[in-house]
Formats: sequence, structure tokens, C-alpha cells
Amino acid sequence: MSNYIDSINQAATASSTAAKKSATASKDEVMGKEDFLNLLVAQLKNQDPLNPDDPTEFTAQLAQFSSLEQLNNLNDSMDTLVTSNTNSDKLSTLNTIGKEAVYQDGSFNFTGEPVTLGYKLDGQAKAVTLSLQLNGATVATLKGTDLTAGNHFLTWDGLATNGQAAAHGKYKIVIEAKASEGESVAANPLIRSEVTGVDLDGEFGGVLITKAGKVEFNTIIGVYEKSSSASDSSGSSAVAKAAAAASQFSADTQDAARLLAPTGSEPEGVAVTLTPEEIALLKMI
Repeated sequence: MSNYIDSINQAATASSTAAKKSATASKDEVMGKEDFLNLLVAQLKNQDPLNPDDPTEFTAQLAQFSSLEQLNNLNDSMDTLVTSNTNSDKLSTLNTIGKEAVYQDGSFNFTGEPVTLGYKLDGQAKAVTLSLQLNGATVATLKGTDLTAGNHFLTWDGLATNGQAAAHGKYKIVIEAKASEGESVAANPLIRSEVTGVDLDGEFGGVLITKAGKVEFNTIIGVYEKSSSASDSSGSSAVAKAAAAASQFSADTQDAARLLAPTGSEPEGVAVTLTPEEIALLKMI
């Protein structure tokens, strides 16, 4: 009886081993067009001379072989096309360096510079609030002013609620969007940041490295020229200051001329010598 049980166990083990080998062989060994051609030639060589193969069946086998070869060629062409598209995406990725990419993300890296954040609404909202949290604590709160459907952006100056400079680190964006009574609105956080580098090791164009963090190239919403609003604002401020200084200088000069002029007469004019820098600023006014 014991020998009978041992024989059954050995047979079961042998069957399991054979099944595993068969599964491995079927996974690792795939017949190609060369194998198919070899089988077809071997069939012709070993056919019965007194009972040769049916020409119709032979023609069908040749048609199958032709279809197999065309499918293999199509697979090779598709592989080449995929590689070409991947390389094209990588070239497109390189063109984003120095520009600003917009993407959807709920966190960003803060290094002390102002950050352009945004939100996407799928409908009309009544109020939108962006809470910027660091390690679970709310550091700053921003109020959205544009409440229509679409993408909207605002700039965080890097100051905390108490007016002090916020700590550096990885911040989380928590959006709360309120809609009119009886309606609902969905809101997703957006980030607009300058692209400083590209990692081409990834797929589908690689990974963009921005000042706010990393993002997959195929997930970005758009790419735009670097915003010049900050520089324009500073330039306008300089012109305004120059205009104010020139106006004050003119008023002070006229007052001094009136004091020096004889009583009852108006000064005819005062000759003023300006430096080239002052002349250039006056021309900007």
C-alpha cells in the first residue's frame, strides 16, 4: 500500500514539473516566420508521393505565411513609429526650457520666490479659497477673484498670514470652492512655473523640472512664454518715481525763483542743468 501511495506522489510531482516546464517553454518560445517556413518545407519534403498534399490546402498555407510576414513587418514598423514619436516628444520637451508650464498638481516646492498658483473650475462658483499648508498647518490663505468656469491664476508673494516670510519647503494646496445653493462645483489646483531643466530618461517626452517641482511632460496643460508682469510693474514704478521727482524738482525751482525775484514781479524762468540720466528718465515720462 505504501509503495502504491509513493508511486502516486511521484506521478503527481512529475506531472507538476512537466506542466511548469511546458508553461515556461510556451512563454519563452514564440514561433516566428522562419519557424513557419521550416515547417512548411519539412511538410513538402515528407509528403506521401502516392498521396501528395492538396494544392488548395498548400495555397492556403502559403497565404497564411504571407500574412504572418506582413504582420511581422507591421509590428516592426509600429515599433519604429513609436520610437520616432518618443524622440519627437523629447525634442518638444527641450523647447520648454525657459518657458512657463501649467500643470495640475496639489503640491509645490517653495524656495522664497513668489509662486503663481491657480485653480480650475468646472462651473460658476460663489467663493474660492486656496489654503497653503506646510506639514499640515495652514501658512497662508488666498482668495480667488475670478469665479467663472475655466482656469484662473493668482500670485502668492511668499508671505504668511502674519505678514512674515513663509518657511521654505513642500507646500500642499487645499481648495475650497462654494457654489450657489442647490448647485455643486468642482475645483482642481493648478501650478504655473518656469521650466529650468528636462529629464529625458522617462517615457512620453520625459520629465520637466520646474522651480515648483517635477511634472511628466504628457500631463502638462500648456506652455507659455515667461511672464513679464513683474518686470513691467517695476518699470512702471521707476517711471512713476521719476515723474514725481521731476515734478517736485520743478515746483521747488519755481518756489526758489519767486523768493529771489523782486517784489511784485514774476520770474521769467530758471535755467536748470540736468544730467544725462535725468534727461533719459524725463523722456520716459
